[in-house]
Amino acid sequence: MADDKLVGIVLVSHSGPVAEAVVDLARGLAGGGGTAPVAAAGGTEDGGLGTSSDLIAAAAAEVDRGAGVAILTDLGSAVLTVKALLAEGDELPEGARLVDAPFVEGAVAAVVTASAGADIAAVEAAAAEAYSYRKV
Repeated sequence: MADDKLVGIVLVSHSGPVAEAVVDLARGLAGGGGTAPVAAAGGTEDGGLGTSSDLIAAAAAEVDRGAGVAILTDLGSAVLTVKALLAEGDELPEGARLVDAPFVEGAVAAVVTASAGADIAAVEAAAAEAYSYRKV
């Protein structure tokens, strides 16, 4: 499937290296062939810990192919930053959604599902379903 038909994924973490590592993990586990566009928005512009609305907006614009953008976050203030961007209405691409999902497991599920060509609702559902993954 062509990259321009896929849902984009943005992973927002308080740490740039954490966001990049989860992007790499999700891409790697999505398997061979093309993967959905996915970008990290981690830390602040100066490389510190925190979140940046500018980095989030830039990452969302980078992965937007017109099929929607699923945004996953790690901690509470990242959620607040994304909610503020969504409320402003013009900072994120149309069809961008904050997805309520665990950061790592949800990211993998979102990238795998989006890479298979699923729509934004299915990507969101797959990521949210990761809450039910049991480890013991």
